[in-house]
Amino acid sequence: MTAPRTPDEEIIQAQAPVVREIHDDEQRVQRIDRELQRGFEMLRDVGCAVSVFGSARVPPGDPQYELAHSVARELSAAGMDIITGGGPGIMEAANRGAKEGGSLSIGLNIELPFEQHENPYLDIEMTCHYFFTRKLLFVRYAIGFVVFPGGFGTLDELFEAFTLSQTGKTRHFPIVLVGSDYWHGLVDWIRERMLGEDKISPGDLDLFTVCDDPKDIVAALFRGAELQGFPCGEGARG
Repeated sequence: MTAPRTPDEEIIQAQAPVVREIHDDEQRVQRIDRELQRGFEMLRDVGCAVSVFGSARVPPGDPQYELAHSVARELSAAGMDIITGGGPGIMEAANRGAKEGGSLSIGLNIELPFEQHENPYLDIEMTCHYFFTRKLLFVRYAIGFVVFPGGFGTLDELFEAFTLSQTGKTRHFPIVLVGSDYWHGLVDWIRERMLGEDKISPGDLDLFTVCDDPKDIVAALFRGAELQGFPCGEGARG
């Protein structure tokens, strides 16, 4: 029997004989409640924000890093706060763009068995114990998602957004996939297999947009913000 490596493991595998229980359910609920309260308190003044996702393994100077940097800077200059996972790579690029654009730069990090260091471009930083509380904060305080190439974590956030939009849990929530070359295989599979076998409806293909041009990315977010009642562009901040 071993100690759980993370609070998520402590909850998810609480019934497994190989994982030692260190809390009871009342203590777990209290910790979840404290984490949500802390997140709501820290982010209560966030207005029109965009959550940006992508690989932590993309270094400065890489075209994907530089694109995330410039897109976030433009969104920030137009009055949109930027939320990321707070780590390196695409997350760092987006937070850097937010700092340069003059809006809030927010990082929601996660406690992992392997350490993910925070990037140096954050105005607000919170390290979450639980993936599910972190994911709620990503959605609650954002008017849309910008999704750059990434791995399992990026896909997790992407399909969470698809499901929330498809089921009507979010309204007018733009989901922008950046990089047609990276995403075309997934999009083709969704169209050919999921839609082709009637696993989704034709209208579900309208839940997301694939963009390469920074102007198209920004325009898609502006449309979503305006449909949700947020002002955009010059004079939006404040």
